[in-house]
Amino acid sequence: MAVPPLAAVVGTAAALLSITSFAPQILKIWKEKDASSVSLRTYIVTVTGFACWVTYGFLIQAWPVIVSNIACLLMSGGVLAMKWRFDRPR
Repeated sequence: MAVPPLAAVVGTAAALLSITSFAPQILKIWKEKDASSVSLRTYIVTVTGFACWVTYGFLIQAWPVIVSNIACLLMSGGVLAMKWRFDRPR
């Protein structure tokens, strides 16, 4: 089934915005070498959610869902990894 052009544009914009939304946080943590302001629980839930979306995408064989959520999983996973690496005790 073909995706209507407007749906493809909106879907692509949503994917790109979702993926790039993690970039400012990643750059801030990397620059400051400090992740104390990042919520560990929030990013654990976020990473788990993206992993579920990827699994769902495979189950329904929806490649746009799979690819965009793998990218989001990698970005949010990067924030989580830096949280563990650069977290400072309070």
